[in-house]
Amino acid sequence: MQLKAELSGTENRTENTDKIYLFLENARLLSEEFGIIPLLYGSLGLEYLTGENLDADDIDILIPKAFLTDNWVDFKNILESNGYILADEHEHTFIKDGVSYSYADIEELESFAGIFDIDIEVLENNSVKFKLLSLEQYLKVYRASAKDGYRVNVREKKDKEKITFIEEYLRNNIKY
Repeated sequence: MQLKAELSGTENRTENTDKIYLFLENARLLSEEFGIIPLLYGSLGLEYLTGENLDADDIDILIPKAFLTDNWVDFKNILESNGYILADEHEHTFIKDGVSYSYADIEELESFAGIFDIDIEVLENNSVKFKLLSLEQYLKVYRASAKDGYRVNVREKKDKEKITFIEEYLRNNIKY
């Protein structure tokens, strides 16, 4: 487990350092097998960006749509051969070591929240490249989520809390 010891900048950032490590391990696999630079999404991505513990309970990852459609069988087979167990094919969710990894297509960000892939920053941690939204982009996502039928019914309170958190973070000009 050499990667964990070499994580730069994450050791003391959040209580979810283990999940960040697991994401980076997954991102390395996606890069090596498919040439994908994945986007760390959801609460864990926001935690990574801000250093605040937001109790991320899973790992949300955005990748090119082709790997969830045309190349799905190859994508699924590679993950399964590396110890990931398919939990929900419709949601593209896998479990490994008790942690849930959900994949969605990055192209949806454009129609859902007006965020273009080209405008998303690419970061590197221990030679692993990944994408991460800015606070402003996260705010667009959570505001769009607040209008989404499923999210309004199931996650409304948490989404509103995240919107408030991001707005306060931006208002206070905390550097990240």
